[in-house]
Amino acid sequence: MVEKDNRLPLYYQLMDIIIGKIDSGELKDHDKLPSERELCEMYNVSRTTVRQTMQELEKEKLIYKQHGKGTFISPKVINQSLLKFYSFTEEMKKIHKIPSSKVLAFEEIESDAKIAKKMEISEGMKVYKITRLRFADDEPMMYEISYLPLSRFPNLNGNDLEVVPMYTLFRDKYQAIITKATERFSAIPTSKKEAILLNIHEGEPSLLINRISFERDAVIEYTVTIARGDKFTYSVELN
Repeated sequence: MVEKDNRLPLYYQLMDIIIGKIDSGELKDHDKLPSERELCEMYNVSRTTVRQTMQELEKEKLIYKQHGKGTFISPKVINQSLLKFYSFTEEMKKIHKIPSSKVLAFEEIESDAKIAKKMEISEGMKVYKITRLRFADDEPMMYEISYLPLSRFPNLNGNDLEVVPMYTLFRDKYQAIITKATERFSAIPTSKKEAILLNIHEGEPSLLINRISFERDAVIEYTVTIARGDKFTYSVELN
């Protein structure tokens, strides 16, 4: 509760309470906060204190307001460190979100010149082309197209990828271990097709991520990802 004799300002204490509820999961993305009057009564503080608290939370992008509807908890932005190899599934679990995937297309194709160059294989060699939509708590987060060498992953089943994470299949079914990966990031406007799939507006900023994963010296994955710009940030430590 807010303590009147505490040296911390009242608005700061109220902020701390609300942030604590967000961090604990008691308040979830898009949950509606009580009204100013209700917060005043709940915590025995003035409207001035509540308004200052809301201003600070909004400044920190922890809440957002909708005219005539109220104040709501902002969706969490996922900050991904680039210091080591990571998987979407494991990163979502770390922030207590439930990851899932929907396979939109699963094909066996002959690699064209571009794919062959990226994967360091001969043009015409067969690869899987796997198109997926990645979710966190049933909210679309990423649109991905992955290319895998058929020779390294024989009898791969598209249905498995909706149940088992790709990298888990690599490890458990094929004993394939990724030893390194490279990624390239670009900011792009979201296309109409991508916007529909990701449930955002056409033209909103997204991140285009090109990942090439290696098993020792052999490329075993080339993935092109469109990640929602409002959901992800990426950071790297400079020494």
